[in-house]
Amino acid sequence: MGVRVGINGCDRIGRNYLRCVLERAEHASGTPVEVVAVNDITSPATPAAPAYGGRVTCRP
Repeated sequence: MGVRVGINGCDRIGRNYLRCVLERAEHASGTPVEVVAVNDITSPATPAAPAYGGRVTCRP
């Protein structure tokens, strides 16, 4: 049985978490995670600029 999650805010952390979930799903590694909702008040066209200057890598 997998874990169902909702993402509150699709900024830097929310987008990186979603990216990790999708990468893990491609490789079928770890506990299955189902994203059931994303709550965000900004326009989808508004990019989240990474404040740390790089990309977060996902670990299985």
